[in-house]
Amino acid sequence: MSEDAIIRVENVGKRYVLNHHLKADGPYRKFSDALVRTATAPLRWLRTGPSRAYAAQEEFWALKDLNFEIRRGEVVGIIGRNGAGKSTLLKILSRITEPTQGRITLEGRVASLLEVGTGFHPELTGRENIFLNGAILGMTKAEIRAKFDEIVDFAEVEKFLDTPVKRYSSGMYVRLAFAVAAHLEPEILIVDEVLAVGDSQFQAKCLGKMENAASGGRTVLLVTHNMLITRRLCSKAMLLEAGRIRGFGETAGIVSDYEERGLQQAQPHLEHVFHMRRWWVGGPEAVGAASHLYDENQAAEFCFELHAPRPATRANLGLHLRDASNTLLVSLHIEPFEAPAGTLRVRLRLASLPLLPGVYRWQVGLVVQGELVLQEMLVPELHVTSESHGHPQPGWTPVMNLPYDCEWTAL
Repeated sequence: MSEDAIIRVENVGKRYVLNHHLKADGPYRKFSDALVRTATAPLRWLRTGPSRAYAAQEEFWALKDLNFEIRRGEVVGIIGRNGAGKSTLLKILSRITEPTQGRITLEGRVASLLEVGTGFHPELTGRENIFLNGAILGMTKAEIRAKFDEIVDFAEVEKFLDTPVKRYSSGMYVRLAFAVAAHLEPEILIVDEVLAVGDSQFQAKCLGKMENAASGGRTVLLVTHNMLITRRLCSKAMLLEAGRIRGFGETAGIVSDYEERGLQQAQPHLEHVFHMRRWWVGGPEAVGAASHLYDENQAAEFCFELHAPRPATRANLGLHLRDASNTLLVSLHIEPFEAPAGTLRVRLRLASLPLLPGVYRWQVGLVVQGELVLQEMLVPELHVTSESHGHPQPGWTPVMNLPYDCEWTAL
């Protein structure tokens, strides 16, 4: 075990016992029928002995044989399909539930945000819940008071601070809950998909806060189905599948494996499944270069390569540009073309691409004969290095018809 590991998980498993009601006089009975069966149960037991006609039990392992460690200051994204065990793992790490087997070692205070209103009392006001939740996290009243104004400013609920939180919307719940969890400076911050409830602007604030927490040496565990956020924020990723670790390592490789497997499982009947090879910025002279910078003085030219196992007809290519908060900025749809077997190089030239400095990403979607065969975010991101002539503002409508030139070449 590493000496600087802040989380150690050894042979952890979580088992649940599922009760199944079998058909006898029907799976659903009226309350009066249940009372009669309860009253007559002793007589039935004397007459027939213990009966299993109405219920059966099944063991279900939500997690099985998990072994990993996370170092201080790492941001780890936990990904996987619904039911893979992600939320169960976070509940165990948050000490909400105990593992059936194995051992977990946590070095430091843990703050968790697993669902809307975690740790809040609905009858108390926002102000009272800040102090309540802070006390649950082990903070003194003086420490909470020192952070109080920052929490309220971040959550943007000052107007409703003395209103019982039962009257809050789900978005307001999340804003206040995340603000408390993040500003009380835990050593370990655990966040489930609950941030999806908030609007895009608040999500961007939360991502910035988690980035600051990680740069300050705190550890962040994040469950999300947004692969753009995972790639941007997480230094490592863990892929769970049926309660077991499918992969744990560098984010790019784990996310690519997850997306490829998801596409193949969702559409096993597809004859044409494309794979993304690589992409780069610039013209043919930039092939193989590692640069992914874009400056307004450069031509807005991008290239990427696809691999097809066999020829495909009626292929339609869609390109979508998104910013760091996943806001859609540009959407381009390339006319149908014939895709030969092997490697296909696509070259896109835009007449203009006005963007402010920041991080952006192209999303590629490919449809063949009406079936989606590829949907992937391009890695690495596009880094804009100098200010251009415009930028999306609140209420921005995606540009659907930017002038462009696209060509593809079989390699």
